[in-house]
Amino acid sequence: MSLDLIRNGVAAAARKAGRDPAGITLIAVSKMQPEARVLPVLQAGQRVFGENRVQEAQSRWGALAPRFDGVRIHVIGPLQTNKARAAMEIAHAIHSLDRPKLAETLARLAQERGACPELFVQVNTGRESQKAGVLPDEADGFVARCRELDLPVAGLMCIPPAGEDPAPHFDMLREMAARNGLAGLSMGMSGDYETAIAHGATHVRVGSAIFGARD
Repeated sequence: MSLDLIRNGVAAAARKAGRDPAGITLIAVSKMQPEARVLPVLQAGQRVFGENRVQEAQSRWGALAPRFDGVRIHVIGPLQTNKARAAMEIAHAIHSLDRPKLAETLARLAQERGACPELFVQVNTGRESQKAGVLPDEADGFVARCRELDLPVAGLMCIPPAGEDPAPHFDMLREMAARNGLAGLSMGMSGDYETAIAHGATHVRVGSAIFGARD
């Protein structure tokens, strides 16, 4: 199945880069996919899934996750502050921390709950006006602010501009993470995950290459 091809591709890219494949988390992006496509991937042993919308994650995984041990949900899409509580209840990681108001909301909820998902700061490496994310020259200050709020920032995330060589964006993110003492790099999707791994990705978000094109 396609999942096996991607797993093999991740392992091969890691070995080529002189890295341990075990250090790379494959996130199967199940957003907008029917259960008929998600079930075989679960049955093949995949346990980490990415969802864009909190509501979709709740409706799908509230029923599905209890049937399989060890399912971990990563929220990878833009997160509205009014959905933050729900996101924290279902997500093991949030990859789209991108503004002070969201950071403050997550910090307050983390205090209330006594727990918080792993967090990745989204950086808009291409400075695209239509895209979410902290601008590159504001990222260091934003990471520092998140740490002041005692948020568990694990790393950085980016989505390079479509049609551009992603490598410089991955390099920028890696250098930014190193400068801030962050180990996590959420970067690389179906079309460029091998390049991302070569440039240090620890989490790759692969959807269509596993599930096929969304209907």
